[in-house]
Amino acid sequence: MKKTLLALALLSSFLFPLSTLHAQHDSIPESDPAILQRIDEWQDLKFGFMMHWGIYAQWGIVESWNICNEAWINRGGANYEDYKRAYWALNKTFNPQHFNPEKWATAAKGAGMRYVVFTTKHHDGFCMFDSRYTDYSSTGRECPAKTDFTRGVVDAFRSHGFWTGLYFSKPDWHNDDYWAHEWATPDRNVNYAISDHPDRWQRFCDYTYGQLHELTHNYGPIDILWLDGGWIRPAWSVNDETRPWLGCSGQVQELDMHHIARDARESNPQMIIVDRSVGGRYENYRTPEKQVPDTLLPYPWETCMTMGDSWSYVPNDNYKSTRELIHMLCDVVAKGGNLLLNVGPDADGNLPQEAIQRMEEIGRWLEKNGYAIYGTRPLKPYTQGNVRYTQSKDGKHQYAITLTDESPYATVKELKGKKRK
Repeated sequence: MKKTLLALALLSSFLFPLSTLHAQHDSIPESDPAILQRIDEWQDLKFGFMMHWGIYAQWGIVESWNICNEAWINRGGANYEDYKRAYWALNKTFNPQHFNPEKWATAAKGAGMRYVVFTTKHHDGFCMFDSRYTDYSSTGRECPAKTDFTRGVVDAFRSHGFWTGLYFSKPDWHNDDYWAHEWATPDRNVNYAISDHPDRWQRFCDYTYGQLHELTHNYGPIDILWLDGGWIRPAWSVNDETRPWLGCSGQVQELDMHHIARDARESNPQMIIVDRSVGGRYENYRTPEKQVPDTLLPYPWETCMTMGDSWSYVPNDNYKSTRELIHMLCDVVAKGGNLLLNVGPDADGNLPQEAIQRMEEIGRWLEKNGYAIYGTRPLKPYTQGNVRYTQSKDGKHQYAITLTDESPYATVKELKGKKRK
Protein backbone atom coordinates (compact mmCIF):
# COMPACT_ATOMS: atom_id res chain seq x y z
CA MET A 1 0.00 0.00 0.00
CA LYS A 2 2.81 2.45 0.91
CA LYS A 3 4.58 1.67 -2.36
CA THR A 4 1.35 2.39 -4.25
CA LEU A 5 0.88 5.76 -2.51
CA LEU A 6 4.51 6.67 -3.22
CA ALA A 7 4.11 5.77 -6.88
CA LEU A 8 0.95 7.88 -7.13
CA ALA A 9 2.72 10.83 -5.51
CA LEU A 10 5.64 10.57 -7.92
CA LEU A 11 3.26 10.24 -10.87
CA SER A 12 1.33 13.30 -9.71
CA SER A 13 4.56 15.28 -9.47
CA PHE A 14 5.44 14.24 -13.01
CA LEU A 15 2.04 15.05 -14.48
CA PHE A 16 1.59 18.31 -12.55
CA PRO A 17 4.44 20.68 -11.69
CA LEU A 18 4.93 21.22 -7.96
CA SER A 19 3.88 24.87 -8.38
CA THR A 20 0.56 23.72 -9.82
CA LEU A 21 0.00 21.25 -6.99
CA HIS A 22 0.84 23.98 -4.49
CA ALA A 23 -1.62 26.38 -6.11
CA GLN A 24 -4.39 23.79 -6.05
CA HIS A 25 -3.63 23.04 -2.40
CA ASP A 26 -3.44 26.69 -1.41
CA SER A 27 -6.86 27.41 -2.93
CA ILE A 28 -8.44 25.12 -0.34
CA PRO A 29 -9.42 26.75 3.00
CA GLU A 30 -7.28 26.13 6.08
CA SER A 31 -7.80 22.71 7.68
CA ASP A 32 -5.05 22.53 10.32
CA PRO A 33 -6.87 21.93 13.64
CA ALA A 34 -4.38 24.10 15.57
CA ILE A 35 -4.94 27.08 13.27
CA LEU A 36 -8.70 26.57 13.29
CA GLN A 37 -8.64 26.49 17.09
CA ARG A 38 -6.69 29.74 17.11
CA ILE A 39 -9.23 31.35 14.76
CA ASP A 40 -11.99 30.26 17.13
CA GLU A 41 -10.14 31.92 20.01
CA TRP A 42 -9.73 35.08 17.92
CA GLN A 43 -13.50 35.10 17.38
CA ASP A 44 -13.91 35.35 21.17
CA LEU A 45 -12.07 38.71 21.23
CA LYS A 46 -14.74 40.60 19.22
CA PHE A 47 -13.21 44.08 19.35
CA GLY A 48 -9.84 45.21 18.02
CA PHE A 49 -7.86 48.40 17.49
CA MET A 50 -6.20 49.37 14.22
CA MET A 51 -3.84 52.29 13.53
CA HIS A 52 -2.88 53.61 10.11
CA TRP A 53 0.18 55.71 10.85
CA GLY A 54 3.10 56.78 8.71
CA ILE A 55 4.84 59.69 7.00
CA TYR A 56 1.54 60.71 5.36
CA ALA A 57 0.29 61.94 8.76
CA GLN A 58 2.54 65.00 8.30
CA TRP A 59 0.39 66.23 5.42
CA GLY A 60 -2.88 65.06 6.94
CA ILE A 61 -3.78 63.15 3.78
CA VAL A 62 -5.02 59.71 2.81
CA GLU A 63 -2.41 57.03 3.40
CA SER A 64 -0.14 56.35 0.37
CA TRP A 65 -2.78 56.62 -2.34
CA ASN A 66 -2.01 60.18 -3.47
CA ILE A 67 1.20 58.93 -5.10
CA CYS A 68 -0.73 56.36 -7.11
CA ASN A 69 -1.52 57.62 -10.63
CA GLU A 70 -5.12 56.47 -11.03
CA ALA A 71 -8.03 58.55 -12.31
CA TRP A 72 -10.01 58.53 -9.07
CA ILE A 73 -7.21 60.16 -7.03
CA ASN A 74 -7.34 63.93 -6.45
CA ARG A 75 -4.07 65.79 -5.80
CA GLY A 76 -5.63 69.21 -6.12
CA GLY A 77 -4.12 69.85 -9.55
CA ALA A 78 -0.52 69.24 -8.45
CA ASN A 79 1.92 67.86 -11.00
CA TYR A 80 2.16 64.13 -10.41
CA GLU A 81 5.93 63.72 -10.61
CA ASP A 82 6.59 66.79 -8.43
CA TYR A 83 4.04 65.60 -5.88
CA LYS A 84 5.55 62.13 -5.78
CA ARG A 85 9.10 63.46 -5.22
CA ALA A 86 7.89 65.68 -2.38
CA TYR A 87 6.00 62.77 -0.84
CA TRP A 88 9.00 60.43 -0.98
CA ALA A 89 10.99 63.06 0.93
CA LEU A 90 8.59 63.02 3.90
CA ASN A 91 10.87 60.46 5.54
CA LYS A 92 13.36 63.30 6.11
CA THR A 93 10.97 65.25 8.35
CA PHE A 94 9.11 62.47 10.16
CA ASN A 95 9.91 62.93 13.85
CA PRO A 96 6.91 62.38 16.17
CA GLN A 97 7.53 64.13 19.46
CA HIS A 98 4.68 62.59 21.45
CA PHE A 99 4.91 58.92 20.48
CA ASN A 100 3.82 57.03 23.57
CA PRO A 101 2.53 53.54 22.78
CA GLU A 102 1.73 52.97 26.44
CA LYS A 103 -0.90 55.72 26.22
CA TRP A 104 -2.32 54.11 23.07
CA ALA A 105 -2.50 50.70 24.71
CA THR A 106 -4.09 52.13 27.85
CA ALA A 107 -6.74 53.96 25.79
CA ALA A 108 -7.48 50.85 23.73
CA LYS A 109 -7.75 48.65 26.83
CA GLY A 110 -10.07 51.20 28.39
CA ALA A 111 -12.22 50.99 25.26
CA GLY A 112 -12.61 47.25 25.75
CA MET A 113 -10.46 46.33 22.73
CA ARG A 114 -8.59 43.05 22.91
CA TYR A 115 -6.32 42.87 19.88
CA VAL A 116 -4.30 45.36 17.86
CA VAL A 117 -3.29 45.58 14.18
CA PHE A 118 -0.54 48.12 13.44
CA THR A 119 0.58 49.33 10.01
CA THR A 120 4.24 48.33 9.80
CA LYS A 121 4.41 49.31 6.11
CA HIS A 122 1.77 50.76 3.79
CA HIS A 123 1.87 50.82 -0.01
CA ASP A 124 4.28 53.78 -0.04
CA GLY A 125 7.00 51.44 1.23
CA PHE A 126 8.01 53.47 4.29
CA CYS A 127 8.79 51.00 7.07
CA MET A 128 7.72 51.76 10.63
CA PHE A 129 10.21 49.11 11.76
CA ASP A 130 13.93 48.49 11.61
CA SER A 131 14.71 46.64 8.38
CA ARG A 132 18.12 45.74 7.06
CA TYR A 133 16.64 45.53 3.55
CA THR A 134 15.97 49.25 3.15
CA ASP A 135 17.00 52.59 4.61
CA TYR A 136 13.54 53.99 3.84
CA SER A 137 12.33 53.47 7.37
CA SER A 138 11.75 55.14 10.71
CA THR A 139 15.22 54.01 11.79
CA GLY A 140 16.89 55.01 8.51
CA ARG A 141 19.76 57.48 8.16
CA GLU A 142 17.56 60.21 6.67
CA CYS A 143 14.71 59.90 9.16
CA PRO A 144 15.16 62.06 12.27
CA ALA A 145 12.84 59.84 14.35
CA LYS A 146 15.41 57.03 14.62
CA THR A 147 12.72 54.95 16.32
CA ASP A 148 11.42 51.43 15.72
CA PHE A 149 7.75 52.27 16.16
CA THR A 150 6.59 48.71 15.57
CA ARG A 151 8.64 47.45 18.50
CA GLY A 152 7.21 50.13 20.76
CA VAL A 153 3.65 49.29 19.75
CA VAL A 154 3.84 45.50 20.06
CA ASP A 155 5.70 45.65 23.37
CA ALA A 156 3.21 48.10 24.89
CA PHE A 157 0.08 46.32 23.72
CA ARG A 158 1.42 42.88 24.57
CA SER A 159 2.13 44.07 28.12
CA HIS A 160 -1.58 44.89 28.43
CA GLY A 161 -2.65 41.41 27.31
CA PHE A 162 -3.54 42.26 23.71
CA TRP A 163 -3.17 39.91 20.81
CA THR A 164 -0.64 41.57 18.51
CA GLY A 165 -1.24 41.89 14.78
CA LEU A 166 0.97 43.39 12.08
CA TYR A 167 -0.39 45.00 8.93
CA PHE A 168 1.99 44.70 5.95
CA SER A 169 1.49 45.88 2.38
CA LYS A 170 2.54 43.31 -0.22
CA PRO A 171 3.04 45.96 -2.94
CA ASP A 172 5.82 48.46 -2.27
CA TRP A 173 5.76 51.53 -4.49
CA HIS A 174 9.12 52.80 -3.22
CA ASN A 175 10.91 49.59 -4.15
CA ASP A 176 12.66 49.90 -7.52
CA ASP A 177 11.89 46.28 -8.28
CA TYR A 178 8.15 46.97 -8.03
CA TRP A 179 7.83 50.51 -9.40
CA ALA A 180 10.94 50.57 -11.56
CA HIS A 181 12.40 54.04 -12.11
CA GLU A 182 12.91 53.42 -15.84
CA TRP A 183 9.20 53.49 -16.62
CA ALA A 184 6.07 55.44 -15.75
CA THR A 185 3.80 54.31 -12.92
CA PRO A 186 0.34 54.24 -14.57
CA ASP A 187 -1.47 52.51 -11.70
CA ARG A 188 -1.01 50.57 -8.45
CA ASN A 189 0.57 47.55 -10.11
CA VAL A 190 4.12 46.53 -10.96
CA ASN A 191 5.14 48.76 -13.89
CA TYR A 192 7.05 46.28 -16.03
CA ALA A 193 6.33 42.93 -17.66
CA ILE A 194 7.31 40.23 -15.18
CA SER A 195 7.80 37.75 -18.02
CA ASP A 196 10.43 40.07 -19.53
CA HIS A 197 12.18 40.73 -16.22
CA PRO A 198 11.78 37.60 -14.06
CA ASP A 199 15.00 38.31 -12.15
CA ARG A 200 13.72 41.72 -11.15
CA TRP A 201 10.44 40.29 -9.90
CA GLN A 202 12.34 37.63 -7.95
CA ARG A 203 14.39 40.35 -6.27
CA PHE A 204 11.17 42.03 -5.19
CA CYS A 205 9.82 38.72 -3.87
CA ASP A 206 13.01 38.08 -1.92
CA TYR A 207 12.85 41.61 -0.48
CA THR A 208 9.29 40.97 0.68
CA TYR A 209 10.16 37.58 2.16
CA GLY A 210 13.07 39.14 4.03
CA GLN A 211 10.98 41.91 5.57
CA LEU A 212 8.23 39.51 6.60
CA HIS A 213 10.85 37.28 8.19
CA GLU A 214 12.06 40.27 10.22
CA LEU A 215 8.55 41.11 11.40
CA THR A 216 7.64 37.56 12.33
CA HIS A 217 10.94 36.65 14.00
CA ASN A 218 12.30 39.83 15.63
CA TYR A 219 9.32 41.11 17.63
CA GLY A 220 8.34 38.30 19.95
CA PRO A 221 5.12 36.31 19.56
CA ILE A 222 2.90 37.73 16.81
CA ASP A 223 -0.70 36.53 16.66
CA ILE A 224 -1.94 37.96 13.35
CA LEU A 225 -0.19 38.72 10.06
CA TRP A 226 -2.57 41.04 8.19
CA LEU A 227 -1.50 41.32 4.52
CA ASP A 228 -2.93 44.07 2.30
CA GLY A 229 -2.66 44.77 -1.42
CA GLY A 230 -4.91 42.08 -2.84
CA TRP A 231 -3.92 42.78 -6.44
CA ILE A 232 -0.82 40.72 -5.68
CA ARG A 233 -2.48 37.33 -5.85
CA PRO A 234 -2.00 33.84 -7.34
CA ALA A 235 -3.44 32.96 -10.73
CA TRP A 236 -5.97 30.55 -9.23
CA SER A 237 -7.62 33.40 -7.32
CA VAL A 238 -8.10 35.74 -10.31
CA ASN A 239 -11.75 36.03 -11.33
CA ASP A 240 -14.09 38.52 -13.00
CA GLU A 241 -14.30 40.56 -9.80
CA THR A 242 -10.56 40.78 -9.17
CA ARG A 243 -9.30 40.96 -12.77
CA PRO A 244 -9.62 44.80 -12.97
CA TRP A 245 -7.12 45.04 -10.08
CA LEU A 246 -4.41 43.66 -12.36
CA GLY A 247 -4.15 47.00 -14.14
CA CYS A 248 -3.20 47.94 -17.67
CA SER A 249 -1.05 44.89 -18.39
CA GLY A 250 -3.43 42.40 -16.79
CA GLN A 251 -0.53 40.28 -15.56
CA VAL A 252 -0.66 38.12 -12.47
CA GLN A 253 1.68 39.23 -9.67
CA GLU A 254 2.32 36.34 -7.34
CA LEU A 255 4.21 35.86 -4.10
CA ASP A 256 4.88 32.41 -2.67
CA MET A 257 2.41 32.43 0.20
CA HIS A 258 3.33 28.88 1.13
CA HIS A 259 6.89 30.06 1.74
CA ILE A 260 5.69 33.15 3.66
CA ALA A 261 3.37 31.14 5.91
CA ARG A 262 5.89 28.38 6.61
CA ASP A 263 8.60 30.90 7.52
CA ALA A 264 6.28 33.08 9.64
CA ARG A 265 5.00 30.10 11.59
CA GLU A 266 8.49 28.87 12.44
CA SER A 267 8.39 31.18 15.45
CA ASN A 268 4.61 31.60 15.63
CA PRO A 269 3.14 28.12 15.01
CA GLN A 270 -0.49 29.19 15.48
CA MET A 271 -0.27 32.57 13.78
CA ILE A 272 -3.41 33.64 11.95
CA ILE A 273 -2.64 34.85 8.43
CA VAL A 274 -5.00 37.16 6.58
CA ASP A 275 -4.07 37.41 2.89
CA ARG A 276 -6.90 39.85 2.26
CA SER A 277 -9.41 39.21 -0.53
CA VAL A 278 -7.45 36.26 -1.94
CA GLY A 279 -9.30 33.35 -0.35
CA GLY A 280 -7.92 29.88 0.17
CA ARG A 281 -5.56 28.57 2.77
CA TYR A 282 -3.92 31.84 3.73
CA GLU A 283 -6.95 34.03 4.21
CA ASN A 284 -7.82 32.61 7.61
CA TYR A 285 -10.60 35.13 8.07
CA ARG A 286 -12.21 37.69 5.77
CA THR A 287 -12.19 41.44 6.23
CA PRO A 288 -15.08 43.38 4.66
CA GLU A 289 -13.78 46.95 4.51
CA LYS A 290 -15.83 49.87 5.83
CA GLN A 291 -19.02 47.84 5.61
CA VAL A 292 -21.14 45.61 7.81
CA PRO A 293 -22.71 42.61 6.06
CA ASP A 294 -26.49 42.46 5.94
CA THR A 295 -26.69 39.06 7.59
CA LEU A 296 -24.73 36.17 9.12
CA LEU A 297 -21.68 35.06 7.12
CA PRO A 298 -20.73 31.35 7.00
CA TYR A 299 -17.03 31.90 7.75
CA PRO A 300 -14.85 33.83 10.24
CA TRP A 301 -14.81 37.53 9.47
CA GLU A 302 -14.01 41.00 10.74
CA THR A 303 -15.34 44.37 9.69
CA CYS A 304 -12.39 46.77 9.47
CA MET A 305 -13.87 50.21 9.95
CA THR A 306 -12.65 53.77 10.34
CA MET A 307 -13.77 55.76 13.38
CA GLY A 308 -13.73 58.85 11.17
CA ASP A 309 -14.01 59.01 7.38
CA SER A 310 -10.30 58.41 6.77
CA TRP A 311 -7.97 55.56 7.66
CA SER A 312 -5.12 57.97 8.31
CA TYR A 313 -5.10 61.20 10.27
CA VAL A 314 -6.72 64.18 8.55
CA PRO A 315 -7.54 67.42 10.35
CA ASN A 316 -11.19 67.89 11.27
CA ASP A 317 -12.17 64.35 10.34
CA ASN A 318 -15.84 63.43 10.67
CA TYR A 319 -15.94 60.98 13.59
CA LYS A 320 -18.79 58.54 14.02
CA SER A 321 -20.86 59.06 17.14
CA THR A 322 -20.53 56.81 20.18
CA ARG A 323 -24.08 55.62 19.56
CA GLU A 324 -23.23 54.61 15.98
CA LEU A 325 -20.08 52.78 17.08
CA ILE A 326 -21.80 50.84 19.87
CA HIS A 327 -24.64 49.90 17.53
CA MET A 328 -22.11 48.79 14.92
CA LEU A 329 -20.24 46.59 17.42
CA CYS A 330 -23.48 44.91 18.53
CA ASP A 331 -24.62 44.43 14.92
CA VAL A 332 -21.29 42.92 13.83
CA VAL A 333 -21.12 40.55 16.79
CA ALA A 334 -24.73 39.39 16.33
CA LYS A 335 -23.81 38.41 12.77
CA GLY A 336 -20.79 36.41 13.92
CA GLY A 337 -18.03 38.92 13.22
CA ASN A 338 -15.38 40.97 14.99
CA LEU A 339 -15.02 44.75 14.73
CA LEU A 340 -11.55 46.17 14.03
CA LEU A 341 -11.88 49.91 14.62
CA ASN A 342 -9.25 52.21 13.12
CA VAL A 343 -7.92 55.51 14.41
CA GLY A 344 -5.12 57.46 12.71
CA PRO A 345 -2.61 59.14 15.07
CA ASP A 346 -1.37 62.57 14.02
CA ALA A 347 2.16 63.41 12.91
CA ASP A 348 3.33 63.88 16.52
CA GLY A 349 1.90 60.54 17.64
CA ASN A 350 -1.22 61.80 19.38
CA LEU A 351 -4.57 60.06 19.17
CA PRO A 352 -7.21 62.68 18.27
CA GLN A 353 -9.19 63.83 21.29
CA GLU A 354 -12.51 62.98 19.60
CA ALA A 355 -11.33 59.39 19.20
CA ILE A 356 -10.19 59.14 22.82
CA GLN A 357 -13.57 60.40 24.03
CA ARG A 358 -15.46 57.81 22.00
CA MET A 359 -13.15 55.03 23.14
CA GLU A 360 -13.78 55.96 26.77
CA GLU A 361 -17.55 55.93 26.23
CA ILE A 362 -17.52 52.60 24.40
CA GLY A 363 -15.38 51.18 27.21
CA ARG A 364 -17.89 52.25 29.86
CA TRP A 365 -20.66 50.49 27.94
CA LEU A 366 -18.63 47.30 27.53
CA GLU A 367 -17.65 47.29 31.18
CA LYS A 368 -21.33 46.82 32.04
CA ASN A 369 -22.52 44.83 29.03
CA GLY A 370 -19.47 43.01 27.67
CA TYR A 371 -20.80 39.62 28.80
CA ALA A 372 -23.23 39.79 25.85
CA ILE A 373 -20.36 40.58 23.43
CA TYR A 374 -17.10 38.81 24.34
CA GLY A 375 -16.85 35.10 23.68
CA THR A 376 -20.35 34.95 22.21
CA ARG A 377 -21.75 33.41 19.06
CA PRO A 378 -24.78 34.33 16.92
CA LEU A 379 -28.29 33.41 18.02
CA LYS A 380 -31.21 33.15 15.62
CA PRO A 381 -32.84 35.33 14.37
CA TYR A 382 -29.55 37.31 14.81
CA THR A 383 -31.15 40.69 14.07
CA GLN A 384 -34.77 41.77 14.35
CA GLY A 385 -35.69 45.42 14.08
CA ASN A 386 -33.54 47.23 16.64
CA VAL A 387 -32.70 44.04 18.57
CA ARG A 388 -29.48 42.01 18.19
CA TYR A 389 -29.16 38.46 19.58
CA THR A 390 -26.06 36.68 20.93
CA GLN A 391 -25.36 33.64 23.06
CA SER A 392 -22.48 32.14 25.01
CA LYS A 393 -20.43 29.54 23.14
CA ASP A 394 -22.03 26.71 25.11
CA GLY A 395 -25.53 28.08 24.48
CA LYS A 396 -26.37 28.27 28.18
CA HIS A 397 -26.76 32.04 28.14
CA GLN A 398 -28.71 33.96 25.52
CA TYR A 399 -29.01 37.71 25.16
CA ALA A 400 -31.16 40.29 23.43
CA ILE A 401 -29.40 43.62 22.87
CA THR A 402 -31.80 46.47 22.17
CA LEU A 403 -30.29 49.39 20.27
CA THR A 404 -31.55 52.78 21.45
CA ASP A 405 -31.03 56.41 20.46
CA GLU A 406 -30.34 57.66 23.96
CA SER A 407 -27.42 56.90 26.26
CA PRO A 408 -26.31 54.16 27.01
CA TYR A 409 -27.37 53.43 23.38
CA ALA A 410 -27.93 49.69 23.90
CA THR A 411 -29.42 47.62 26.71
CA VAL A 412 -28.99 43.91 27.37
CA LYS A 413 -31.67 41.46 28.47
CA GLU A 414 -30.84 37.86 29.35
CA LEU A 415 -33.22 35.44 27.68
CA LYS A 416 -31.81 32.24 29.07
CA GLY A 417 -29.41 31.48 31.91
CA LYS A 418 -28.70 32.91 35.32
CA LYS A 419 -29.80 36.54 35.55
CA ARG A 420 -27.00 39.06 35.98
CA LYS A 421 -27.22 41.93 38.39
